[in-house]
Amino acid sequence: MDPGTTPLGKMLLEEITPVVMVLRTPLVEEACLKNDLSFIQMLSPFCTFSNIDVPVRTSSDQPYRLQKFKLRLFYESDIRQPNLEVAKERLKQVITQAGEKDNSELCSDPPPIGSESEILPSWFEFFNKELVRTVSFSDHEAFDHPVACLLVVSSKDEQPINRFVDLFNTNKLPSLLNDGAMDPKILKHYLLVHDNQDRSSEKATKLLTEMKNTFGTNDCHMLCINSSQDGQIEHQDSLWAPCKSVASPNQHLGCLLNIDDLNEIKDLMQELSSKHIIPYMEQKVRALNQQVSATRKGFRNQIKNLWWRKGKEDTPDSPSGLMYTFSSIESQIRVLGDYAFMLRDYELALSNYRLISTDYKLDKAWKRYAGVQEMMGLAYFMLDQSRKEAEYCMENAFNTYLKIGSSGQQNATRCGLWWIEMLKTRDQYKEAATVYFRICSEESLHSAVMLEQASYCYLLSQPRMLHKYGFHLVLSGDRYKKCDQIKHAIRTYRSAISVYKGTTWSYIKDHVYFHIGQWYAFLGMYDVAFTHLLEVLTCSHQSKTTQELFLREFLQIVQRTGKTFEALKLQLPVINISSLKVVFEDHRTYASPAVASVRESLWRSLEEDMIPSLSTARTNWLELQSKLLPKKYKESNICVAGEAIKVDIEFENPLKIPISISSVSLICELSELDEMTSDTSHSATELWNDEHKLLGDMSSDASLFTLSEVDFTLGGDETKLVQLTVTPKVEGSLRIVGIRWKLSGSVVGYYSLESNLGKRKTAKGRRKPKHSPGNDLKFVVIKSLPKLEGFIHSLPEKAYAGDLRHLVLELRNQSEFSVKNLKMKISHPRFLNIGDHEDLNLEIPDCLEKKTNVEQTDVPADSKKVSHGVFLFPEDISIEGERPLLWPLWLRAAVPGTISLYIVIYYEMGDASSVMRYRTLRMHYNLQVLPSLDVSFTISPCPSKLQEFLVRMDVVNKTSSESFQVNQLSSVGWQWEISLLQAVDAIFPSQSLIAGQALSCFFMLKSLRKSSRTEEKISSLSRSPGSDVRLAPEGNKDALFDICCSPLADFHDCERLQQHELSNQEDTNTVDFILISRPLKSDINPGTSDAPRLFSHHACHCSTASASPISWVVAGPRTKCHDFSVSFCEINLRMIIYNASDAVASVGINTHDSPGGNVQLSDGNTVASGNQAGWHSLSPVDDIKINSDVLGSNVGKSQSPESVSPFIWSGTSSTRVQLEPMSSTEIPLQICVFSPGTYDLSNYVLNWNLLHVNNEENVGKTKQTSGTSPGYPYYLTVLPSD
Repeated sequence: MDPGTTPLGKMLLEEITPVVMVLRTPLVEEACLKNDLSFIQMLSPFCTFSNIDVPVRTSSDQPYRLQKFKLRLFYESDIRQPNLEVAKERLKQVITQAGEKDNSELCSDPPPIGSESEILPSWFEFFNKELVRTVSFSDHEAFDHPVACLLVVSSKDEQPINRFVDLFNTNKLPSLLNDGAMDPKILKHYLLVHDNQDRSSEKATKLLTEMKNTFGTNDCHMLCINSSQDGQIEHQDSLWAPCKSVASPNQHLGCLLNIDDLNEIKDLMQELSSKHIIPYMEQKVRALNQQVSATRKGFRNQIKNLWWRKGKEDTPDSPSGLMYTFSSIESQIRVLGDYAFMLRDYELALSNYRLISTDYKLDKAWKRYAGVQEMMGLAYFMLDQSRKEAEYCMENAFNTYLKIGSSGQQNATRCGLWWIEMLKTRDQYKEAATVYFRICSEESLHSAVMLEQASYCYLLSQPRMLHKYGFHLVLSGDRYKKCDQIKHAIRTYRSAISVYKGTTWSYIKDHVYFHIGQWYAFLGMYDVAFTHLLEVLTCSHQSKTTQELFLREFLQIVQRTGKTFEALKLQLPVINISSLKVVFEDHRTYASPAVASVRESLWRSLEEDMIPSLSTARTNWLELQSKLLPKKYKESNICVAGEAIKVDIEFENPLKIPISISSVSLICELSELDEMTSDTSHSATELWNDEHKLLGDMSSDASLFTLSEVDFTLGGDETKLVQLTVTPKVEGSLRIVGIRWKLSGSVVGYYSLESNLGKRKTAKGRRKPKHSPGNDLKFVVIKSLPKLEGFIHSLPEKAYAGDLRHLVLELRNQSEFSVKNLKMKISHPRFLNIGDHEDLNLEIPDCLEKKTNVEQTDVPADSKKVSHGVFLFPEDISIEGERPLLWPLWLRAAVPGTISLYIVIYYEMGDASSVMRYRTLRMHYNLQVLPSLDVSFTISPCPSKLQEFLVRMDVVNKTSSESFQVNQLSSVGWQWEISLLQAVDAIFPSQSLIAGQALSCFFMLKSLRKSSRTEEKISSLSRSPGSDVRLAPEGNKDALFDICCSPLADFHDCERLQQHELSNQEDTNTVDFILISRPLKSDINPGTSDAPRLFSHHACHCSTASASPISWVVAGPRTKCHDFSVSFCEINLRMIIYNASDAVASVGINTHDSPGGNVQLSDGNTVASGNQAGWHSLSPVDDIKINSDVLGSNVGKSQSPESVSPFIWSGTSSTRVQLEPMSSTEIPLQICVFSPGTYDLSNYVLNWNLLHVNNEENVGKTKQTSGTSPGYPYYLTVLPSD
């Protein structure tokens, strides 16, 4: 690549070029100003030559041709070092003007991250040039020293020849010529300017002849201008484009200059350059080169120079170094190098820069040394040689300038800019950005521009360094703001948005958006400020103080405008679309909002026995309507006119500070029935995109539907579920489009539900597969239908286990049309039971008391009309108008825990023309059941008495504060009879059970079962009265409660079914108990009703069976007197055997005579078999007084094995009988006693076996089918008679 075509090469070809000093009279300027141009401005477009084609020969004999060339023209007053403050003000104007030009871009979107040509501001190049020019005309650099002087006099001036002489007066010349920094003997060229508007060309010609005679023919020229007579000539804009800002509004630049004038100016500058300035520079270079070669080049001259400079190392450092005049060899070498550089002989320039660099370094003239190093680096670059050497020279120059201090700061900036362009040319953007950062000064505006340019270097580096790009843009914008360059600050921050938008760099992103919004508001651009501040409202990661600042600034900007803003992207509060729940009523209606949250599958399981055809229910509802609907509405939901559609959605405050939300409502569209059939309505997406319709005035049309409005306040980090409703009034198609709300009463926010609904996961429920989420917001509105409203009066939220209450169900129908064919089903009949209509006015406990004057008879098991668990209301019942239907319900808190009661009521429309044939009312209640009395029973058979059992009841009061009074214990059914074993006062000494108390008591239970099971089966179809035991205190005259009447009997049936499923036992030898208690009146909670309360506790399937199904008892005398002197004693006994199983039993009795079996008192208290358990009646021998000598002689005697047994079984030694199920038989026994004494008659064994004859299906369920049982101890005392 040709270095001359690079940005740095072009800059050097423009900035390091020969300078021509212009000395002119006022009349010259006056003539030029007729064109709104100064003299230099008029000539400037013709000072740049792209193909001048001039041969040049410098140090070598081989010439080269110069193609590109430029002259820089300056008035003598401008050839001086610029004032630093003035230069800064000029730079500030450049930046300000650049900001004003970009004003139109402030409202546009942020620029994308693209190539350098797309994003790099165009004014950077102009700014950098102006920055370079702040160090022009330095005394240590020759390329800014004038090469020639152009003296210009007007033909209207008096004595023009004398004016030429006066112009070069030393008092007016620049200080560079007067102070000896440069040679005052420079090339002079004389120019006479003639204004053709004066019509005196002959005078001008004479003056030119006089000038040539005085100053020489080749050095004098005449220039005629303003040849146009009408002043209407227009030139191309690019000719004097840099001067356009000073043009008069009514004139064009160069309006009096015709084409001949322009050609004359062009020829003048061409001749001045090619025939005067370039040859002059060429001759001077050759002369200086010969002089330098003679004095400084060669080994001898170099040694001589070093020897002469020896000892200057101790010279103290000076910022400007030693003073060098134009005649010093060092200055001449520098002029030689700079002239060679301007004539494009970079080899010659570089060799002279190297030569002089050592001298300046030894002289510690650091500024001159840095300047030479700088030019060496540029020469290396233009030669396209040794990149490493070029960068080394630039860095050395840069560091040397900085070492000098403040006097070298501006030179360091220029050096840095050239170094940066050098690095950019070689694609070293990262290193260029580092140099930009190093040339940042303490002055904020200068630093802002440098940081911004550094940011673009990071963007253009490979790979892109986006974070550094954005961060340096922010640093730059912050400094622009400090210098009141608001528009530039906005521009840089807007560019940073493209970096941070969509990233997780939240804090810097908030900083950028917030300050852009503030700055736009400062400029009065409130709409754009509003848009940017919207982005920082949901800054949940920020501190509370910062959040308050952001929100306050946002609201203040809105208030300044005095109007209400509408925002499509208002994110405060945050709407949780995943929480969206649409509740509407088609054939399913809800008694309360909580009912709608219950799983649809649960309701379906309850309704499957009530609804005629659940699978085809949809077609049944809309069999008529579906024929009238277009295809696009087939998947829409169904709702009824006049019934509200409820939308539940969560509003979340992401901030730590409270916010006020008001006027929250839905955005809806309703197409009437005729529009639906024409199928011309727009889609919801089109509706949302139609900004005019949405934001204009999309308010509720009172004739079509009504909307609810909600106001609320969200605390810090608070989430609130809000319910919004829309109630359609006419038939048609309804769409819910979005949500509208107002933040702090001044900003209206909109949220599109349809566009965001697809982002959430499909919720479970009744939605069909492949169902679009947007269909949840589309409804077909049908005409008004009757709707039942239901409520259960006096249903408590908490109750103790066993609590029995009377409730009333109230059903209302506000419609003028009636409903009929009512059905009802309850999910937990164990807790809630449907009563008869006659029970409506009953009160507990009076309705449950036994009627003493009426004979107790069997009550039918269930007189209510129930089918598959569905209660059918009487067919003649219909509900309409203001007359409600009241129906009794019974509640019993069965078991502790939290119970959800679900109730479904089915009803049909009385109006046959209704689109829906039926509807259902769904009701849901939660009941918390607390523990009360824990009741358990243990039953043991009595061996001394058949079909009698000892019952132990354990009661524990598990409440924390309640005390209970136990009223009665009942056994259920005619088969059992229960009785007390001790007085009531002994069982309940305190007459109540206080909180936490436990108690155990005993009862005797007697079985009254018949032997025939057929009678039992028949009797089980009716509810027979049971046996009751009063447990109330003696003075209590309360009547007993009838356990056979409803609702006690109904709840007991449910308990039997439930406990049977839990126990999973098939034993028929079971008994049910019901314990009825009442809370003490003094312990009733103050907040509850004082109405009497009753508690029932049911224990079902309590087993009475022992390990053996066969039980028996030996009956006979216990004491007998006999005269053994006459004969032995015969005693008759009988054994009663009972079969408690469901099978025929074969029982065998085997008796054994064993010697020494008499008087076994010590072993008589021991139970001989594991089959015998529980309580056994024993006759204590110690209470029997025997005074007989015979007894005394026999008791305690050990008998020999050969002695005769004192008694023998005289009957059959082995007997076997068969027993029918649940039957008993009696077997006679006899023993012969040979001597007085007390005898244990347990030396027999029963062998039993269950036969599979009559009841084979139950045999397999019996636990044990055969066994052997030893005899029970039976003590007989035989006394001798007197």
